[in-house]
Amino acid sequence: MSTQSVLSLSGLLDGSASLFPHRTAVVLPDVGSVSYAELRELALSTAMRLRALGVSPGDRVGIYMDKSVDAVASIFGVMYAGAAYVPVDPSAPVSRCAYIFQDCEVSAVVLTRDLVAGLRSEFSETGFAPPMVELEAAGDGSALRAAVGVDTADAMPAEAPDPSDLAYILYTSGSTGRPKGVMLTHENALTFVDWCSEIFQPSEEDRFASHAPFHFDLSILDLYVSLKHGAALVLIPSESGREPTGLARLIAEQRLTMWYSAPSILSMLAQYGRLEEQDYSTLRMVLFAGEVFPVKHLRTLKSLIPGPRYFNLYGPTETNVCTFYEIPAEIAEARVIPFPIGKVCSHLDGIVVDESGGSVTVGEEGELCITGPGVMQGYWNLPERSTTAFLEADGRRWYRTGDIVIEEPSGDYLFVGRRDRMVKRRGHRIELGEVEAGLYRHPLIKEVAVVAAPDEHAGVRIKAFLTSRDGERMSVLDLKRFCAEVLPSAMVPDSFHQIEALPKTSTDKVDYQRLTETA
Repeated sequence: MSTQSVLSLSGLLDGSASLFPHRTAVVLPDVGSVSYAELRELALSTAMRLRALGVSPGDRVGIYMDKSVDAVASIFGVMYAGAAYVPVDPSAPVSRCAYIFQDCEVSAVVLTRDLVAGLRSEFSETGFAPPMVELEAAGDGSALRAAVGVDTADAMPAEAPDPSDLAYILYTSGSTGRPKGVMLTHENALTFVDWCSEIFQPSEEDRFASHAPFHFDLSILDLYVSLKHGAALVLIPSESGREPTGLARLIAEQRLTMWYSAPSILSMLAQYGRLEEQDYSTLRMVLFAGEVFPVKHLRTLKSLIPGPRYFNLYGPTETNVCTFYEIPAEIAEARVIPFPIGKVCSHLDGIVVDESGGSVTVGEEGELCITGPGVMQGYWNLPERSTTAFLEADGRRWYRTGDIVIEEPSGDYLFVGRRDRMVKRRGHRIELGEVEAGLYRHPLIKEVAVVAAPDEHAGVRIKAFLTSRDGERMSVLDLKRFCAEVLPSAMVPDSFHQIEALPKTSTDKVDYQRLTETA
């Protein structure tokens, strides 16, 4: 299928269900699959149940479950109800998930039964009590079908969303220690989906990998580009998504044609996946984003899987992908520096500015700013943060990415580093301040400072420097266990360094520069 002229993300499913009702829409390997007609019917059933619970157009609905057919149908059910979906990480501390749902005042939560008690316990402290659609488990869609139990013979979506309506909120790490919600409309996402259609030329014969979790912005390409074109979306569960030999085998067995993930996953596959034992003749696109791909691992990957085209995609959640660069067929042995992040996508515009917002010349370092229909509306319930995130220039509103780049004469951008203390690790964007905030919840910690150091294999290593109350020594094992309870796994520091006192500047602030030098 070439293109569809639609105004909403849910309209993509309508179009493919009409054109390809019996084609496979979503596959959960070794569990089950659904056709486009079945997926639409299940999503409509979910929408009817949500509306019966009081969900109205413009509301937000939480999605709290493992990746599954049920999760995909729930996402579209929320949008069919006219609401925006708010996905969270089911493996994250329940306190974080509860905070997100309360922050954006969800009108309902769709979740699996094993997560209900913990969420209700967190909600009980504030009196927040949205209705819940409880699933026995998350799998091939049957649990959601049993939970919503609606006859869809006369089911119709709510009034079609306007392109400017909110489609979803993705929460990212916040500098205050609290995650912040990035608000994206149907138009924001659709312009990106249309750009992907232009560049990658998908068809109904494609089989897309869905490696990224649904609370991660990489999932937007997987979900909507595949469903727009009547292709199959193959869900990769989180437990198998990080086991190299099993993942390598799954890619081959599922005859995947489109792959998209963080470089760390591809690096792992290149080093430990025994790729030479598998047949990857169907794979035609390998896309990666979220962090720098070490050239030596990229070279190894291309030598083992030489057939596909490789693209480096770049962009924060606030813009989704905003620049792209196709990796050349041959990578010179002498090359050690990472490849550029490339040129700005055709649906967006970019400029590079200095600290005062003035333009810089080609070859000079500056902050990359992006504008266009793919850029977020702002941060949920953070008007001041939303204002400071943008630069007004040339009569347009430019999102300040916080990334320092250099524009080459070719027009490609080279990534230099971060303007603030945000880092990217295993594809996740992390505010070091949020890691500190989590550690400060430990009863024995007096002071803590977290820094990131470059790492050839992982991209960055997170190091925590801390002092304890009364100088008491703390067990590293206990600290890691504590972090696992209060922080998502990607935020847990790689190492802990207990010192007598944190170094300070002349103004009595923590001297992060000195800590970085010792890291």
